Amino acid sequence: MLPSLFRFLFVLGVLAGIVFAGMVALVTFVQPVTRQINQTIPPARLNR
Repeated sequence: MLPSLFRFLFVLGVLAGIVFAGMVALVTFVQPVTRQINQTIPPARLNR
């Protein structure tokens, strides 16, 4: 049986690997949708 510190570090490593794999999957499979945004700014805010 492993000491509790090694077991804890192993669980943290597995969780970090799962999170990393999820981030790689998001970067690989999800394509962002680009769109143009127009927003009018009142002239009073420009003259500060």
